[in-house]
Amino acid sequence: MRTNLTYILLISYLFCFQLSVAQDFDKKGIPSQKSKKKPILNISKDSLIDLKKGELLNLKNDSIVNDSIKPKEVIDGIITHNAEDYTIQNAKNKTVTLYNKAQVIYTDIDLKAGIIVLDYKNNTVYAKGIKDSLGYHQRPIFKQGDQESEQDSILFNFKTKKALVYGVKTVQGEIITYAQKTKRVNDSTIYMRRLRFTTSKKKNPDYYIQTSKAKLVPGKKIIVGGSNLVLADVPTPVYLPFAYFPMTNERTSGFIIPSYGDSNSQGFFLQNGGYYFALSDYFDLTVLGDLYTNGSWGLRADSNYYVRYKFSGNFSIRYENIIQGIRGLSNYSKSSNFNLRWSHSQDTKSSPNSRFSASVNLGSSTYYRQSLNEFNNSQFLTNTLSSSISYYKKFVGTPFNINVTATHSQNTNTEQITMTLPSLQLNMDRIYPFAGKNGVKTNPIQKMGLNYSMQGQYQINTTDDEFFTDKMFRTAKKGIQHRLSTNTNLKAFKYFTLSPSVSYKDVWYFDKINKKYDPTLTNSSGNLGTVVNDTISGFNRFNEYNLGVSLSTNIYGTFNFKKGRLKAIRHTIRPSISYGYRPDFAENYDLQVQQSSDPTDLLTYSPFEGGIYGRPGSGVSNSIGISVNNVLEAKVAPKDPDSDEEDTKVTILNNLNFSTSYNIAADSLRWSPVTANAGTRLFKDKLALNANARFDPYQVNNEGQRINKFNANILRLTNFGITANYSLSSKDFEKKKEGDKEESKNSGNGAQDTPDLFGENMSPTNGFPNNPDNKQNKSETKETKLYGAKIPWTLNLAYALNYSDNGLTSSVGSNSLMFSGNVELTPKWNVGFSSGYDVKENAFTYTRLSFSRDLDSWRLNFNWTPFGINSSYNFFIGVKSSVLSDLKWDKNKPPDRALF
Repeated sequence: MRTNLTYILLISYLFCFQLSVAQDFDKKGIPSQKSKKKPILNISKDSLIDLKKGELLNLKNDSIVNDSIKPKEVIDGIITHNAEDYTIQNAKNKTVTLYNKAQVIYTDIDLKAGIIVLDYKNNTVYAKGIKDSLGYHQRPIFKQGDQESEQDSILFNFKTKKALVYGVKTVQGEIITYAQKTKRVNDSTIYMRRLRFTTSKKKNPDYYIQTSKAKLVPGKKIIVGGSNLVLADVPTPVYLPFAYFPMTNERTSGFIIPSYGDSNSQGFFLQNGGYYFALSDYFDLTVLGDLYTNGSWGLRADSNYYVRYKFSGNFSIRYENIIQGIRGLSNYSKSSNFNLRWSHSQDTKSSPNSRFSASVNLGSSTYYRQSLNEFNNSQFLTNTLSSSISYYKKFVGTPFNINVTATHSQNTNTEQITMTLPSLQLNMDRIYPFAGKNGVKTNPIQKMGLNYSMQGQYQINTTDDEFFTDKMFRTAKKGIQHRLSTNTNLKAFKYFTLSPSVSYKDVWYFDKINKKYDPTLTNSSGNLGTVVNDTISGFNRFNEYNLGVSLSTNIYGTFNFKKGRLKAIRHTIRPSISYGYRPDFAENYDLQVQQSSDPTDLLTYSPFEGGIYGRPGSGVSNSIGISVNNVLEAKVAPKDPDSDEEDTKVTILNNLNFSTSYNIAADSLRWSPVTANAGTRLFKDKLALNANARFDPYQVNNEGQRINKFNANILRLTNFGITANYSLSSKDFEKKKEGDKEESKNSGNGAQDTPDLFGENMSPTNGFPNNPDNKQNKSETKETKLYGAKIPWTLNLAYALNYSDNGLTSSVGSNSLMFSGNVELTPKWNVGFSSGYDVKENAFTYTRLSFSRDLDSWRLNFNWTPFGINSSYNFFIGVKSSVLSDLKWDKNKPPDRALF
């Protein structure tokens, strides 16, 4: 804005109709009712006013039409101004006064106020509010670009861009500042006196930081001197000699203030302190550390990355060195734990035919149980860690696709680790080589489909102690498996579907087992002579195939009802019988070795045993499979028989399945156990019930082994399990009340019933006449509103029971009830809980309580684990805004866990 205000006001003279007339004013500056409009200036199109000399220049006979020399100052834009009541021009003092809802707009400047005075002699604009019996209102609002401020009054110089502001309120990002006096030197520097700044948007802020002086660089930073924290207008002892607050919308690097606390086993500590690195627009890095007075320490690094339309993810690595007890005493122990997590996802639009993803969670098996700064409930309760990194590629124009995956599975109880580095999968989509023209498939030959897949794995089985050691790779297993299958289907006997199938498997290994007898070694019984294994490298393979056919159909039975809303029940039965045959392939590969000092005591073994794809199937498999699937559904009519609603289909039983098999080739125990499972959902899908059972037709001996003798009662229950999940919330009951109200509106008497305190209806029949003029009814309505306040809540229940019987003894594996939920006591108070009760152990399971409070510009959280080995709590209260995120109080007590 390098425009002289005289030129600005000249444009105003030429384009504003107010300049062509003037009025007489009284001493108070209010237009006189008796004054008459008089022209004070008659300016022709060929004349110009010399404002410096006050002369009118005649340009009519000027020989130079277009001056080639440009003026030193040009107007950057058009000035517009308006006011609701009046506009006053003072030609003598060269001022323009706008009154009531005044506004001046010039380039990117927008000024609104009750009163605005333009002084084109001094190139200034003065704005203030209007003071009347209602108070001081229409305060000036100054907006330039994205910056906006509200003040009591402002004096601004258009030429120098300097300003003097009183009672200013500015919004810089998330921070709102209030200053008693402000001096604006230029667009990039503002000095303030008696400043308050906060992130609270209330008229009376929840809190603010008060300082005597400050320097503000709009959009960049605020630097303040000695400052004091004030809560609810009450000064606190919190004082800082100086402070720096970044105001940029971009991420900036900076220190992270740690939280403190004390532990019975580690002493006083500082946690989660460190530094944040804003490395670029695409990724960042956070480095945090923990220190404990007993010598324990921890280090963590977290990074987030994101590239729009391509990929995003986060990476985290954590290491802790934990010391328990005092050095030199018997209870002293030392351990180290680590954990690595990585998550990566690819935008589907970046490459439709290929995809890369990662989900990694690996580390020490005891990390989540021993960590001093990890409160992940789900990870603490689980006993497995798993990871997967995969790349998928679809070969366009072909039926083939490839998937390369690296996986990791870790049992934190046994500390066993299984990894595939990597697993390669080549798949061929189902093709129909005998399909007719244009892919028509009408007969069984044309419906014959062909599938092929190839999988190769490099599998590692190790433990925590051997992780990333040479032994871990020496015991690795590797192999490749090819699978080829085909099947078709055809109609048989009009109502049956016959589905024959053939499958072939070819397995390649790159080593095999060779057993030999060593008479110099001692066996497990303490006798000389034992069998030792020797791994021989080299290419080896085996193959096998199997044939199968299945026959299935659907049977429907409908039971109709003439009375009531229940109109019909339909029972669907899907029986299926299958036959499978597989020859004995093991006899072509099995070997024998002497296993004791007796040369005739031979051990039969397979050189492929222990392979990742198994070994050739031993014995002839010639079996018949039987299965029956049941579904039970009902048709229910609507409540109102005259409504246009359709009948509702309700599922009574989602499934009720039975299956077993009979091996014709076996010499004994030909029947396999009968498995049964059932599932249903009740109460509008709120309750999910699932049950499973296993029945054995054979008896057991005194050692618990199955014998070829049927039970007296045919089937013996060996395993039984049931799970139930039920969820409900306050919304379920609200919907019911709304339905009741609709029914009451449609009642025959036409009266609108009102619910009483207990959810019943108050009507003339129960002693409370629905009369708007009845005072008693009015008081009851008010009382109903008071006691009928809505408190939203949710409750989730889960029950699990497992029972087993080996024929000699029976036991209950688990019998527990889990419950969780939350209650919104007020719109800003929330209480959450999760716990359970183990009936078998007669004790509560892992319990956790959480309390949260929305304090508008602040938030409060309290998480508490009241008992158990993970007993701990965490208390946090702090400012929501990320700019003042270090303004907090974070107090926690880690669990006093013993190293195990």
